[in-house]
Amino acid sequence: MVALYIVGTPIGNLKDISLRAIETLKEVDLILCEDTRVTKILLDHYEIKTPTLSYHQHSQLKKVEEIIQLLKDGKNLALVSDAGTPGIADPGGKLVESVVKALGDAAKIVSVPGTNAFIAAASISGFPIDRFVFLGFPPVKNKRKKFFTEAVSLKYPVVFFESKHRILKTLAELALLNKQLYLVVCRELTKQFETTYRGTVKEVLEKLSEEEIRGEFVVIIGRR
Repeated sequence: MVALYIVGTPIGNLKDISLRAIETLKEVDLILCEDTRVTKILLDHYEIKTPTLSYHQHSQLKKVEEIIQLLKDGKNLALVSDAGTPGIADPGGKLVESVVKALGDAAKIVSVPGTNAFIAAASISGFPIDRFVFLGFPPVKNKRKKFFTEAVSLKYPVVFFESKHRILKTLAELALLNKQLYLVVCRELTKQFETTYRGTVKEVLEKLSEEEIRGEFVVIIGRR
């Protein structure tokens, strides 16, 4: 039976990949990537020669149909994101949904687990994480106030991603809702400049405002 492997890849440090993931990427017929240029760095590092095909949030229905046809033709495929686990706050989930609808039990969907930024951040947060809520990325424009109001009101720790372009704006909006909100902000996890900020949203905002903003961020709103 043909299979679509959902393969977790490093979120920064190239050593954070499993032996099974490397083996899978070498053995499949084709690797589906968000950005082939980004994935090439990983593949070159581990001398993986498998051909690649781009699949990202702007891919049209025709590309999805092409991928489904490859599976029908007996090709085993691997899906990777630029970093972390596909299908979590990225377009991979829609592809899996489309394959399940089109092929049902005729194709196996196989998880090859790996690193994930929000799990990594949660593990070093110091908050009780037996229950938490993951919200992906906040809206870029519309419904931001609703998003943050709901996040602040939840009784469990809340985890979400944010980009370097909007992290200061996001913290400022949270501060308007509650200046004493306690949170942990992780930047550049597993990379050279990995940094973790802890304190009230006002304190973290002040710290970040004094520094060069780089990399991707994970924000955790704690419950103390």
